[in-house]
Amino acid sequence: MSDKWNAPSQDRDGSPEDAKSWKLLEKTLLAGVQEQRRSRRWGIFFKFLTFAYLFTALMLFMPLFGDKKVSGSGSHTALIEIQGMIADKESASADNIVGSLRAAFEDANTRGVILRINSPGGSPVQSGYVYDEIRRLRAEKPAIKVYAVISDLGASGAYYIASAADQIYADKASLVGSIGVTAAGFGFVGAMEKLGVERRTYTSGEHKAFLDPFQPPKADEAQFWQEVLATTHRQFIASVKQGRGDRLKDKEHPELFSGLIWTGEQAVGLGLVDALGSSSYVAREVIGAKDIVDYTIQESPFDRFSKKLGTSIAERLAMWAGFTGPSLR
Repeated sequence: MSDKWNAPSQDRDGSPEDAKSWKLLEKTLLAGVQEQRRSRRWGIFFKFLTFAYLFTALMLFMPLFGDKKVSGSGSHTALIEIQGMIADKESASADNIVGSLRAAFEDANTRGVILRINSPGGSPVQSGYVYDEIRRLRAEKPAIKVYAVISDLGASGAYYIASAADQIYADKASLVGSIGVTAAGFGFVGAMEKLGVERRTYTSGEHKAFLDPFQPPKADEAQFWQEVLATTHRQFIASVKQGRGDRLKDKEHPELFSGLIWTGEQAVGLGLVDALGSSSYVAREVIGAKDIVDYTIQESPFDRFSKKLGTSIAERLAMWAGFTGPSLR
């Protein structure tokens, strides 16, 4: 009886059967570990393969989103889209619009240029760059006329650009005008007082913390800033008058430069717009070249992402703090 019960004890102490069991268990565990390693390797491989596939697809399709290649075959009307905010690093930046304009004017088969506008305005600097380039190109090649066609909206900086064209067209329900300048911000002084937060600013200049939204406004600084906006407004008005000339009815309507906005139908009577019409109408009936070729520079998603990534942190912080420069909108 004792020998029978002692046999398992001997097996547990190192019998051949126990050794075989441990070897079998060891092999099973090693096989499981090896299987996990193979699974991880295959997982990494398939992830890399997926990434390579997506990257290749992006490279193949990116030209479809890049600059539009235009054909110079046959007489045509050149079309340039101005959509959205007019600002640096945006699709309607001066660099993009000017590049499109130059390409259109350099094509020997361009019979006229249409600026199709749908924009609330934006930077006075960017708008001024485009305005000056339009006038330069018109003087260099007077045979090529420039026509601004306002669709939904042509306000502020967008109208600034339009006023440089030979003629402006719009729909009867388009919104046109808003010849004014704005600079908006916020004041957080009251909120800071309620929260018990103290603002500490150290500067080496009397007005270095100019218009700080976390400090009470100063009358002299507010007056100075108002003069800056007024100067920008005068520059805006002077450019519009230079572009539109005697067509403007500003003497009969002094509110023309007050920042108000009108429909296309009203704008015709004010001299802000020459006539009502669409892009196809202008190409067909005015320019006499119904074939339209789009010269608008279309940035790829990668380019747009790169530009956004390159925007300075200081600029974003300034916007967050509530301070922005003069804007034509």
